[in-house]
Amino acid sequence: MRFDYHMHTPLCHHAEGHPSEYVAVAKKRGLDEIGFADHNPMPEQFDDWRMGPDELPKYIQLVDEARLVHPDFKIRLGLECDYIKGYESHIKDLASQYPFDYFIGSVHYIQEDWDVDNPHKLSRWNDYAVEDVWKMYFACYRDAASSGLFDFLGHPDLVKKFARCPHGDLKSYYREALDAIADCRMTIEINTAGWYKDIKESYPSLAFLEEAFEREIPILINSDAHKPDEVGRDFVKAAKLAWSLGYREITQFVQRESISVPLSI
Repeated sequence: MRFDYHMHTPLCHHAEGHPSEYVAVAKKRGLDEIGFADHNPMPEQFDDWRMGPDELPKYIQLVDEARLVHPDFKIRLGLECDYIKGYESHIKDLASQYPFDYFIGSVHYIQEDWDVDNPHKLSRWNDYAVEDVWKMYFACYRDAASSGLFDFLGHPDLVKKFARCPHGDLKSYYREALDAIADCRMTIEINTAGWYKDIKESYPSLAFLEEAFEREIPILINSDAHKPDEVGRDFVKAAKLAWSLGYREITQFVQRESISVPLSI
């Protein structure tokens, strides 16, 4: 079973291509199914990289159009939802509106007005020691894991995107988050997009994945595709990485239920 559950649509304003184009690439690359998970709408629009408050029906329509074009191919429906304290009830409300297969929990905001992966806000890093930024990020990630709102967690160490990392062993920064992920029986993704960012390594890092495997935290592999030609990108590389650590299964999601399937390399 090969699948890619983390891909976006033009509604997020930084992706391109109709969902049907993503499906066409997935079929060519031998995937068995895919799933869309665009950035969730919020009650009010406070950034420029997600669908608007009233655009969820349009998102569902785009996915349904892809299903009509490719009736022989399984297409899952998801959302990538930001964990921001105070918006928990909003995420629960979103979950009740459509038959979603999964919600990805992600942390972008470590402060109300600071999405830490936003290249337009790099200057904010100058206001804090890098160690403090990492502590803030993983405290939010720990809370996301413990919230019970999500089916799996996206790009676990996104904070490293710009290669701004503390010196020395980084495990102390994410140990509490990993413990929360394990305690709540959450799944994490290996996100291959990290290899194309300044950090030039997968999300999460090898060290993070080693700790995850020790805690028996399940995984799946996703591309975080924002263009059709990114679907399934570097999946063999990611699968070999997971296999080298001892992983032999990945996690599939159907109607918000997890299913373990063999990892193939």
